[in-house]
Amino acid sequence: MTFRAFIVEDSSTIRDNLIETLKELAQVEPVGMAETEHEAKRWLARNEWDLAIIDLFLREGSGLNVLESCRQRKPHQKVVVLSNHSSRDVRWRCRQLGADAVFDKSTELEALVDYCAQQRERVQDAEAAATGPTAKPAAALPAAPA
Repeated sequence: MTFRAFIVEDSSTIRDNLIETLKELAQVEPVGMAETEHEAKRWLARNEWDLAIIDLFLREGSGLNVLESCRQRKPHQKVVVLSNHSSRDVRWRCRQLGADAVFDKSTELEALVDYCAQQRERVQDAEAAATGPTAKPAAALPAAPA
């Protein structure tokens, strides 16, 4: 199963580096990206995703509004904030708006990668449990001696 991430980030340099890092280190598949609040909200409402990574300051609009728009999401979907502005007050506000986690761009990228890998494993384990063990055909038993 693919673990699908949507990235809301207006800096192409940060976004491109984040995509490569997540693909390589966390086996996360980026399925879309947006630079503005409107693009992000529209995409997230219309598509399938497992994880949304949201920057707070966007080219147009606010990541806080994108975060708030994700409140009504499926139980397996996670939303995290990745920002240079991650003071205690900002973290509190993000949690209040429904963020599952908040990471600082300059000091917590490794923690974000670890979080993504853990979430990917969690979703894969849940899917495996839901489908049940795969039945293997029974091996032919040797004929009993006469």
